Amino acid sequence: MSNSTETGEFALELRNEIESRREEIVELCAELVSALSINPEGDTRKVAEVVYQFLEKRNMEPIKIAAVETMPSVMASIDSGKSGKHLVLNVHLDTMPPGDETLWSAPPFELTRREGKLFGLGMGNMKGAVAAMLHAFNFLQRNKDLWSGKVTFTAVSDEVVFGVNGAGHLLNEYPELFADALICGEGPGFKRLANGEKGVLWLRLTANAEGGHSSSVIRGQSASAKIARAVAAIDQLTGLAPGILVTGSVDQVLSEIATDRDKGDGQVLSVNIGTISSGTFIGQVSTSAQADVDLRLPPGITVDEAESLVQKVLEREVGVGVIDVKRIKGWNPNVTDPKSSIVQAWNLASALSQVPEPELAVRLPASDASRWRQRGVDAICYGPQPTASAGIDDFAFEDEVLTCVALYTLAGIVFLNSNNRSDPVGK
Repeated sequence: MSNSTETGEFALELRNEIESRREEIVELCAELVSALSINPEGDTRKVAEVVYQFLEKRNMEPIKIAAVETMPSVMASIDSGKSGKHLVLNVHLDTMPPGDETLWSAPPFELTRREGKLFGLGMGNMKGAVAAMLHAFNFLQRNKDLWSGKVTFTAVSDEVVFGVNGAGHLLNEYPELFADALICGEGPGFKRLANGEKGVLWLRLTANAEGGHSSSVIRGQSASAKIARAVAAIDQLTGLAPGILVTGSVDQVLSEIATDRDKGDGQVLSVNIGTISSGTFIGQVSTSAQADVDLRLPPGITVDEAESLVQKVLEREVGVGVIDVKRIKGWNPNVTDPKSSIVQAWNLASALSQVPEPELAVRLPASDASRWRQRGVDAICYGPQPTASAGIDDFAFEDEVLTCVALYTLAGIVFLNSNNRSDPVGK
């Protein structure tokens, strides 16, 4: 776009056209919610077909890519025909399990439209964003004269469990997707814009012991007792701030963890004991016990630092060599510069959409955006998820889904018309 007047005129036209598509957008949300894609098991065939059909009917030449037959991803690209930057729009297709379905006030596998909200499994995380980004991608296709470069849409599988069969596989097959910037539909909640996210460290703790009849147990020496002490020991680390980690000893770290250790602002470490297993029969001493632990790391704490601290705490609280620690997977926290062109483009798109400039946030859950940031690609996350994470009665505000269509479209146009990644937008 050549000037602010033209930009503003298009933004107004866009809002009006999005409003005219309201029922079409809601119907797409309904189709996406009804296409089950719970992970695990992670079967995305039905929902991928909904996405594929949307794109194909609009002549956007989608393709399906699958490392595993039951976990297809969908990709499509638009080239403006003018040289420029490459922007990736990314969403994921799989959802968390619904949990106890009796606690839902609306059926989890069909869309319920009520009081300005759209209820259904995945509406917040993140089928609402899938619908919004599909329509935004369509608007970008129809208005190629307004931008330069290339846009690629990726709807991936296997994100919920940080699996390798979705974005990981796609990036291995198409390394050109490490583009100039990425917009991910994984919202941090509360209408905030995530320019970063916590790191992830999954650890498996294992304890072993000699067996025997329960009447011969020695206090603290069963595998169950050892793993219980280990779990209690590292649970103390929730609330650890990056500055405390450098102070030195384990005693200092544990004594200085803030009393508001459960503050969920993305700036402290959290430790979740995901699963615990031990023993085979109540009347026998357990010979093996295991706990899988999920640590989320704020910027300033690396996976190596966190794992080393866990080892030290376990040695102090349980004993040297008592607990075996194995890393399942992990990656460091990652942050995009708030001054980057993609963040500036989003802020301008917010103004054009007549919504307040969003507060920047570090996402508490992980997203596929980290795969791009780890390769030096500027990435932001925004979506219609209303709270920090989805759960029972997962929903999105209907108007926010429509707002996301405008934001994705306008941010894409503004970014693709900026000179380069480091220049101020529009200069």
